[in-house]
Amino acid sequence: MPSERFLHPVSPVARPAEETLRATIERLAAIERPPCSPGEREAAHLIADRLSALGHSAQVQEVPAYGSYTWPVGALAALSTLAGLAGGRLRWTGTLGATILTAALADEITYGRQLARIVLSPRRTACNVVADLTPPRAQRQAPHRTLVIMAHHDAAPSGTVFDQSLARWYARRFPRAVERMTENPPIWWPVVAGPALVAFGSATRSGALRRTGTVLSALTVAAMADIGSRKAVPGANDNLSGVAALIALAESLARRPIPGLRVILFSAGAEEALQEGVRGFAHHYFPDLPRESTWFLNLDTVGSGNLVLLDGEGPLRVEPYDAAFGDMIARCALEQDIEVRRGVRSRGSSDALVPHRHGYPTACLVSVDDQRLVPNYHLPTDLPEYVDYRCVADAAQLAETVARALATH
Repeated sequence: MPSERFLHPVSPVARPAEETLRATIERLAAIERPPCSPGEREAAHLIADRLSALGHSAQVQEVPAYGSYTWPVGALAALSTLAGLAGGRLRWTGTLGATILTAALADEITYGRQLARIVLSPRRTACNVVADLTPPRAQRQAPHRTLVIMAHHDAAPSGTVFDQSLARWYARRFPRAVERMTENPPIWWPVVAGPALVAFGSATRSGALRRTGTVLSALTVAAMADIGSRKAVPGANDNLSGVAALIALAESLARRPIPGLRVILFSAGAEEALQEGVRGFAHHYFPDLPRESTWFLNLDTVGSGNLVLLDGEGPLRVEPYDAAFGDMIARCALEQDIEVRRGVRSRGSSDALVPHRHGYPTACLVSVDDQRLVPNYHLPTDLPEYVDYRCVADAAQLAETVARALATH
């Protein structure tokens, strides 16, 4: 998609009112919404009801899911710990077993087949919300372009590993180093490094490497057990801020529809279980969405103060997002006088990775505070009163501008 196709300016787009955004976030934050829970289902129906009340065709769609990454990751790490303990005496058992576990953990956290989850976790149901904002007559005429704007309404459990005290200290102590950072630390690397070091240490008879891998694996078990025992946080910023932007966009498009563009608003369930809800959406919708005329924009945690358009994302290997689509979004932000940072990559994963892996032009809009951190991330303090509503309004305004740019050019 050549970026020159989107050089023409778009007329000004109105910002949503803070009261609208705040009402959505406060209502849904009061519901405990872990993946695949009754709370997630309740939130999905409230979102669908709100979209339907605006005159859009919205529905809750149930998709198969497992609901958590903690059990499969923790179980694999526990087996890696045992392999490390056995690797000193049973060299090839430790080598082969830990090698298999390394591959299984990488598969689990990188949008692979997730075989461990299938074997170790009970099957559950996630609730997605899908609203097609194209009028029925326009649907029959089959607009040649589609924009899917995504968020997620489930909330993550907390855990000791999410404590930000050390990161905040470092940001205060070394502000220039933080300013130069272009990506967050690779938080999943130690998880995979555990069994990898066990395998290598066992194969080379290196007790130090094997013991280091064993300790890392044991720490992963402890971390997963801690996260798995916690309640879901309110999730006001992560990611009711994205949901609020979706609803604000739906309100604006109810007043001013976009001819010539099919707009699908999609709020996923079970994102915090590593993108389970969006997999169900992919299975149902991707066969009918042409790659050459469909774009995906993910709004995830957009209430931290400073919007960031990610250049790429991935827990083990960063995968670059579509540069031309990113350039177009940056120009839309400039036209609307919205500040958006670029040149940043994430060592995590969001729902945006799924359409990207399927070959669609994809962009992911997130936000950080002035210390390049996501405030209250996966913490009980992720409350409505700590959301930057100006930032959420900017995200909603930018999403609508992108939609109108795609329709016009």
